[in-house]
Amino acid sequence: MDYKDYYDILGVARNASAEEIKKAYRKLALQYHPDRNPDDASAEDKFKEINEAYQVLSDDEKRAHFDRLGSAYQDWQQRGAPSGGFDFSQWFTQGAPGGGGTRVEYRDFSDLFGDMGGGGGGFSDFFSSVFGGMGGFSQPPNVDPRQARRAAQTPRYEQEMEISLQEAYNGSSRRLDINGRKLDVNVPKGARTGTKIRMKGVAPGNGDLYLKIKIANDPRFERKGDDLYADAEVDLYTAVLGGEVRVTTLNGDVMLNIPAGTQPGQHVRLKGKGMPKLKDKSKAGDLFARIKVEIPKDLNPREKELFEELAGKPE
Repeated sequence: MDYKDYYDILGVARNASAEEIKKAYRKLALQYHPDRNPDDASAEDKFKEINEAYQVLSDDEKRAHFDRLGSAYQDWQQRGAPSGGFDFSQWFTQGAPGGGGTRVEYRDFSDLFGDMGGGGGGFSDFFSSVFGGMGGFSQPPNVDPRQARRAAQTPRYEQEMEISLQEAYNGSSRRLDINGRKLDVNVPKGARTGTKIRMKGVAPGNGDLYLKIKIANDPRFERKGDDLYADAEVDLYTAVLGGEVRVTTLNGDVMLNIPAGTQPGQHVRLKGKGMPKLKDKSKAGDLFARIKVEIPKDLNPREKELFEELAGKPE
């Protein structure tokens, strides 16, 4: 288990005041908040690390315990880091999770209570072992500390599960075999890569299993948020004169009206034909048809004659 320097993570001095620690935390939490960095796993990890550091340094008892640990760790390093590694066991608090067994993560508060402005998240093994039994978590308003403490000590397992874009559009159900138990999991409509589905108490140690969704590539569509982009092939005559073209959506084919004079690369919007919105199934994104004009290669004599007339060439 590696030592974490929470002062370094927040970028504050070891003698920083509570106000300085809070100010540094708020600035970094705002910078790395997942809502500001969608689909950026490194920012999400940094956000969790920042929250973990603040959980310790904002609590007088935890901070004092961490300062004593840090001093001992620095002494050990100055002695040339003797073989055998640093003995963290003497710093474990009573009731903290022990070593050995499967590596687990600890559920973050946002999974239970939603995002309330940065209360906590994703505790590392270092935090859980050294501080897990101390209690006294610094909580956002209206959170029951007893409930949050139980949440922090519940083992959390994470497993990736790949689904198709069509399954994400319709919502789907998968049957999983977990330690000999057949369990059904429902994937919500509008799920994205990174969406997590919680299966409470099904993992070893009565822990929670989090299925992390990965959406497989669909050659027909490009997804941007809740909007979809698809190519619509249009013949030259329809692009020039206007008409209808068939466009594939995840809910079947539709006929799209093409205005006269439509240009190659132009986008035509089909409102509400994108992905369902994960947090509001009554709404959906849009589908944008990218116009690809097919230029005829083999012209018959009459067609060639007509094009030459349009080009203004003399006979």
